[in-house]
Amino acid sequence: MPKPLSLPEPYPSTKEISNDAYSLRVISPAYASSTGELNAILQYIYHSFFFEKCGYADVAEKLVSIAVAEMQHLDILGRTILALGAPPLFCRYPASGFDFYSTKYVAYSRSLKFMLEDDILGEKQAISEYDCMLKKLKNKQVKEIVSRIRADEILHLETLQNILSDFKG
Repeated sequence: MPKPLSLPEPYPSTKEISNDAYSLRVISPAYASSTGELNAILQYIYHSFFFEKCGYADVAEKLVSIAVAEMQHLDILGRTILALGAPPLFCRYPASGFDFYSTKYVAYSRSLKFMLEDDILGEKQAISEYDCMLKKLKNKQVKEIVSRIRADEILHLETLQNILSDFKG
């Protein structure tokens, strides 16, 4: 399994986080929604199959490396959701247990170029959503976690943009 494509800085701890319904509501969509970490994982793995089949093993491996980083994000968000007072269900708002995740959100493009463009769009949406979360959050520890995850998303975006640039060329 490839190593995660992430920054070398460690992720902040969730140990001192306690029940906080407001922060829970703010960060929950990043876990398992149409633009959340679970969707990103599935989409990158799906796209990697096609790149490998078409002879782009290096791109496929990069996509899997991004997926592994997204798995780390899913893990830390799940732990954060649990620390904030809700079970980390695969839904938009785990505290209420509704709006369960669906694989219909995965971008099922068949063109390699469109796959990269879908992945770039996903990273841009994730960064934008993390920016909105950071503006709303008051809990310093949760802000640190979101900020650290956001930094990886910027790395993913830059990596994908470089792949698309090389791919077009």
